[in-house]
Amino acid sequence: MNTTKEQIVKYWFKVAGIEERGLSVDAAESYERCWRCGCRAELERCHIIPQFLGGKNYPDNLVLLCHRCHIENPNVKDSEIMWDWIRAYGTPFYDRFWILQAMKEYEFIYNKSFEEELKKRKITDIKSFAGAFKNKFKETSYHFGEPYCNKATIAGMIRMILKDYDAKKVLK
Repeated sequence: MNTTKEQIVKYWFKVAGIEERGLSVDAAESYERCWRCGCRAELERCHIIPQFLGGKNYPDNLVLLCHRCHIENPNVKDSEIMWDWIRAYGTPFYDRFWILQAMKEYEFIYNKSFEEELKKRKITDIKSFAGAFKNKFKETSYHFGEPYCNKATIAGMIRMILKDYDAKKVLK
């Protein structure tokens, strides 16, 4: 039996009455946005308990995730873990999840938050930084042919922009 995306959404948001609080998506957009990251993407059916561990292909054992999140999801026999994982990453703003993850990655690598770096340099014009960010994409590539930059690449772009700023004291 191949459970449809519509059956999954109907089960969780109407039958089970799952709360939207803590999710990165609301019921109205749960067909088109990843339930973990909130990004608009082609959604994949993801088993809460993997089939290998006895999980069934029924709506109560499936969620809708983008490919990136599907690869990262916990593959364990306890269904509560999936919901803990999804809610732990919940963000109220669509299409910001991976930038936020990159900022956490930046702080992990360089032991300073992005905000601390801006404050240290007295950078207050975020629009200029965003413009520099768009230009810096020319110096990146996608990993293994994936159609997106991973969080380490984005963290690296942030670092490169800050290095450019330190060398030139300007953002373009």
